[in-house]
This record gives sequence, structure tokens and C-alpha cells, in this order.
Amino acid sequence: MLLILNFVKKPEKLFHKLAHTSESLTKDSELIPDERKELLNELGIYIKEKLISRKEVSLIFICSHNSRRSHMAQIWAQTAANYFGIESIKTYSGGTQKTVFNESAINALKNAGFKISVEKEGKNPKYKVKYAKKADPLICFSKTYDHRKNPSEGFVAIMTCSDADEACPIISGADYRTTIKYDDPKIFDGTDNQEEAYLERSEQIGREMFYVFEKVSKLLSS
Repeated sequence: MLLILNFVKKPEKLFHKLAHTSESLTKDSELIPDERKELLNELGIYIKEKLISRKEVSLIFICSHNSRRSHMAQIWAQTAANYFGIESIKTYSGGTQKTVFNESAINALKNAGFKISVEKEGKNPKYKVKYAKKADPLICFSKTYDHRKNPSEGFVAIMTCSDADEACPIISGADYRTTIKYDDPKIFDGTDNQEEAYLERSEQIGREMFYVFEKVSKLLSS
């Protein structure tokens, strides 16, 4: 019980549609293949161990362009941590190069129930992403993983695509590195299946991030 009191708080109430989506994703863990669950379990165990050592856990999701998958993972992971009331979790994202937060990825997240608005216009706009009325918003824009807005040491590097994983054999400052790859929905851009592909990828990432933090919650309470 002591661990629960130290690391678990009352979660902020998610927006109604997002709460419904999150509940569904949590119940769908049987859709995650066993080999991916092994990777996710390892990440959950590491997060638990770092929390027990009374350290804030910073997760940087890294993809080549920081445009689609890495943003989705950052946003879903922060939401999942809140959903299970896990404190001291901060999520970030970055790429091996910067581009722009993709509009189709944004629309898929909006469809799940996130409230997303433009914080700053420009060629690489900054977006305010909210998952709960009283929770601090995430400010999302495309950037390299070593951008000054991201932590420079003591973080977890989570590689979400093969290109970034191969291009960066070493992530300077990372305490822990893992690779959890997701297929790029970009390959469906301009096709009749574009919207469906982005929704499917968002749901897959969300489902797996909820699985990780449910694991953390169970480990902390055991």
C-alpha cells in the first residue's frame, strides 16, 4: 500500500469521448501479440524500477521525422499514465530530423477524443494537445530528439521506427533504450484507406501504451 500512496494519484477526468476510447483500448489488450507484450512488459518493469528509486521518468519517443508515430506515442503514453494515476511521468517526442506534425495524425487523435488546437502558426506549427480539462496540455511540434525542449540525460529512448533505430545506434544521454516499431501510416497517404490507416495506427499505439501503464500500476501495487 505504501507504494500505491507514493506513486499513484487520482487521475484527472478525461474528456468524455476520450474516456470511452481509453476504456475500449484497455479492454483490447488481447489484440497485442505475445512478442510485443514481451517488449512492453520490459518497458513497464523499467518504469516501475525507476519510480521506486524515486526518480521522474522521462520517455522520449523517437522516429525519423517526428511527424506521426512518435507524436501519437508521446500523447497516448501521457494519457495512459494519467488514466492509471501514475505520477512522475513526462513524455516527449523527437526525430532524427524535423518536419511537421502531420495533419492526418492530428485528425486521428481528434477522432479518439483529444482536443487539439494551434498554439503557434508557422511552417512547423505548435499544437496544444489536451486529454483532460484540468491536466496540463502537451505542446507538440516536430523537432529533433535532442531539441532543447527534450531532456538531455536520464531519459528512456523508445525507437518507434526502423529508420531512426538504424540511424541512431547510440542515443546520447539515454539511461535505457528500447525499440517498439510501428508501421508508418504514411504509405496510405493519398489513398482511399488513408483515414482508416491513421485511425488504426493511433489505436494500436494507444492500446499498447495503456498496456504498459496498466502493467506499471499492477507492479507498483503488488
